Amino acid sequence: MLFRLENIQKYYGRLAALKGITLEMDDDAIGLLGPNGAGKSTLIKVLLGLQPLDGGHAELLGMRVPDEAREIRRATGYMPESDCYLPYMTAIEYVAFNGQLCGMPRSAAFRRAHEVLYFVGLEEARYRKLDGFSTGMKQRAKLAQAIVHGPRVLFLDEPTNGLDPQGRDDMLGLIEDVRARDVHIILSTHLLPDVERICDSVIMLNQGELVHSGSLTELQDRDEEFLEVRTHLADQKLQNCLRKRGFDAEIVDDRLKIRITPDHTADEVLAIAVDEKIQIRHFLPERLTLETAFLRLLDEADDTTVGP
Repeated sequence: MLFRLENIQKYYGRLAALKGITLEMDDDAIGLLGPNGAGKSTLIKVLLGLQPLDGGHAELLGMRVPDEAREIRRATGYMPESDCYLPYMTAIEYVAFNGQLCGMPRSAAFRRAHEVLYFVGLEEARYRKLDGFSTGMKQRAKLAQAIVHGPRVLFLDEPTNGLDPQGRDDMLGLIEDVRARDVHIILSTHLLPDVERICDSVIMLNQGELVHSGSLTELQDRDEEFLEVRTHLADQKLQNCLRKRGFDAEIVDDRLKIRITPDHTADEVLAIAVDEKIQIRHFLPERLTLETAFLRLLDEADDTTVGP
């Protein structure tokens, strides 16, 4: 079992960051999703033993948190969202230092640091100080320090944060290469396409509660159909008309996403648009994307929380 959570709870003062989550996962790559403040980073820190639990029990790779924190650190790599380096260090010193913190002998840590810096594409910059690195180079250095000791599990907190499209694609490619070496990946991100590219399954959190856990395929293959519709300056008007007729319609970016059911068909959408003299510019079926599923699950969770 990759990890097992039993009613885990974490509080910051009166704020409940994790509200009794119970969960078991044993997948190769897991996406950890949720809006800001959902509890994603807290869950990672709890599993790493960096934050104490206020209730419940947790295990990672069969090791009890936090009783076996030292063993867990040897078996895991962690790439945090925020910068985590001493600016006067060179890349080789930084990566080797983190290897030593994970229990590697100094000579082995430096030898391995050269290897992983080559892997992430920083071999020519390994003797440069980190405070002179670009954002993309810093992200690569953070990935290098997370894998220098050969972890069995790699925690990634927003690894593509601040990167341009090419840098993001390169970083995801590196993560795919790490995964191919039989390393479990736990990817926390707000970029849903990154999860679709890297992960097999997802955990969705909202306000410290578990919203959903399971495979990506299961989530995306829910028995639902959608229409993607654009109008000529009348998206809001059409949405209001559809909702009055019982349709589930949401405006996402510049598109209307409309759920189709046996009682609310695509033909009826067109009929309503004709009756209201609304000009349709775009009208296509849409597969259920991770983004759509995520937003709907959050809506359902909010409705349950708020209640009648």
